[in-house]
Amino acid sequence: MRIVLPRPDDWHVHLRQGAAMGAYAAAHGAAFGRVLAMPNTVPPLTSPGAIAAYRRKAEASGGGGGGLFRVYPAFRLMPGMTPAEIHALADSGVIAGKYYPDGATTNSRGGLTRWKQAEAALEVMQERDVVLCVHAEDPEAPVLERERAFLPVFGEIRRRFPRLRMILEHISCADSVRMVSGDEGPTAATVTVQHLACTLDDLLGGHFNPHLYCKPVVKLAEDRESIRRMVFNGHPRFFFGSDSAPHARELKESDSCPAGAYTAPMILPALATIFEEAGCLNRLEDFLCRFGREFYRMAPNPGSIALVRETWRVPDESEGCVPLMAGRILPWRIERRA
Repeated sequence: MRIVLPRPDDWHVHLRQGAAMGAYAAAHGAAFGRVLAMPNTVPPLTSPGAIAAYRRKAEASGGGGGGLFRVYPAFRLMPGMTPAEIHALADSGVIAGKYYPDGATTNSRGGLTRWKQAEAALEVMQERDVVLCVHAEDPEAPVLERERAFLPVFGEIRRRFPRLRMILEHISCADSVRMVSGDEGPTAATVTVQHLACTLDDLLGGHFNPHLYCKPVVKLAEDRESIRRMVFNGHPRFFFGSDSAPHARELKESDSCPAGAYTAPMILPALATIFEEAGCLNRLEDFLCRFGREFYRMAPNPGSIALVRETWRVPDESEGCVPLMAGRILPWRIERRA
């Protein structure tokens, strides 16, 4: 059995920076035609020049010589950003800005402590039709409640900016599903492999799995079921964003384990397995290749990629990281190119 997909999109990925960035970009370029790269670098991506330089470096590393890999870095929304700054970013072709609550995740210090610190910037984003991507966690709330606690803030922004395209990133709970599916504005959600596949028991049930530890943390079975119901039924507001977040093995397996699941090496085989087990393999293409690009108003990617039903073992290590599902045998793999 063989599945041929248009070259898919990943609408939420961390390519990091420095020497390792090339390997992470290449891992994504092997499977994806287009990615939205997150801007929580040091320093953060906030200017057209910095974003253009980041994009050039990532595409040169991840294109594999075929020119089929495109990187769209988001900018990081910072307190006090001016309308002129947002206009300059929009003029340069930047398609999205990322809202990180201060201290919510990796490299997010110095971020917004309240959304009104960026009200003028959000006004221009709505005017220029730049997408707002939101890491929806309140870092002051208990860890399992952080996403739910942030939803009123998301709702306030929606009411203030009814035409602003907004994405609730890497959703993890049933309350977020209800908010996105019931919102009257142009709202969507990205969904990760880990939040489709795993629950809190996988993270903590037998032993702590540092390679599944991410933010927001995976939740209860009923939360996962709520997300699955939307994705497996083909709801167009729910599409793929991996939140693939590489950290070196020695850091993840330390007493100060950083948040982030590295999924780049196994995304497509894992998703094919999950969708097949749910009896909805026919929904995979829309989730990976259609709903996200339509929300972002982008054309289909050139090229295609094939999956074959042949067992494949997720590597124990890749790019110096331990990928999610390391060592697991999956029934699908990406077809090798001649």
